[in-house]
Amino acid sequence: MDNQESNFILETEGQKISLTNLDKTIWPATKGNKAITKRDLITYLIKVSPYLLPHLKDRPLSLSRFPDGIYEEHFSQKHYKPVPDFVETVVLSAHDLPDQEYLICNNLATLLWLGQIADIELHSWFSRVVQGDDFKVKTKGKKGPDYYANYPDFLIFDIDPYIYSGKEAAGEEPELNRIAFTKTCQVALKLKETLDTLKCPAFVKTSGKTGLHVFIPILRELDFHRVHATAETLSKYLQQKYPDEITIDWTVEKRAGKVFLDHNQNVRGKTLASIYSPRPSPQASVSIPLKWDELGKVHPTDFTILNVADRLAKLGDLWANILKSKIDIVKQFSGMTKES
Repeated sequence: MDNQESNFILETEGQKISLTNLDKTIWPATKGNKAITKRDLITYLIKVSPYLLPHLKDRPLSLSRFPDGIYEEHFSQKHYKPVPDFVETVVLSAHDLPDQEYLICNNLATLLWLGQIADIELHSWFSRVVQGDDFKVKTKGKKGPDYYANYPDFLIFDIDPYIYSGKEAAGEEPELNRIAFTKTCQVALKLKETLDTLKCPAFVKTSGKTGLHVFIPILRELDFHRVHATAETLSKYLQQKYPDEITIDWTVEKRAGKVFLDHNQNVRGKTLASIYSPRPSPQASVSIPLKWDELGKVHPTDFTILNVADRLAKLGDLWANILKSKIDIVKQFSGMTKES
């Protein structure tokens, strides 16, 4: 953004967005690094928007807002009212709760508005609310968004180390440390080896914090329940094969010293930080896609809102073809998707 005023109206794609308090610090200064402001956040979103928006398209969002910076009060919101006219919404059901409106980020104006309200983290669903050519469920007639949202685009693994640095206070989660992240990369490569034997494409990204996310693109033919069952089967197989390194235990105390291979994100309505989403870490790190051969050579804090645009200019979007790489897991995993 060329305008250096703290408050002004930004026009984009025929829409006007009121930007305010742009000089407010979101990420305080750290040793050797200046403070990062709301202006820096919105500038980042503008730069990465051509790469980011395709990954958010037609996906409900959960907001993670830090209006006064990452160390102040935090708001998690699945619903937000009122929204500007350019923000798309969709009505979805959630268990026994009344139907609610969810936000969808399908345009640049919405993305910049999310930056304005200090939605640092972009948490997107793994399913879309439209039919699309990859929807393979036989239905009688056209269904609505709530129905299509039951069928995910991905089978997900959230890989987090429970290997402590020793500096954590009692009861705290493990902090980011190089030994733990190295072990996480090793487990991700073991998962990749198994997926390769199944001729299954897999895409990896940093979480932006301590772990890694692995996405397997799948045709939309199984609902979340059956995708979860498939992921659980794979997790159990890997845990049995590498019991000293991998845990799938839900009890935190029993995970200590191992890497947690979490398949439980494969549930309707659950979210992870989107690809290219900033995180509320001291370094303003970003969830960034990696080449598989980068594992073990990079660290999550290598990628921040101040340098990711340069990486994209050099490498492009490593996940650009993820939705074109889908497999039929009913055939590919032969038998693993059957109901127990």
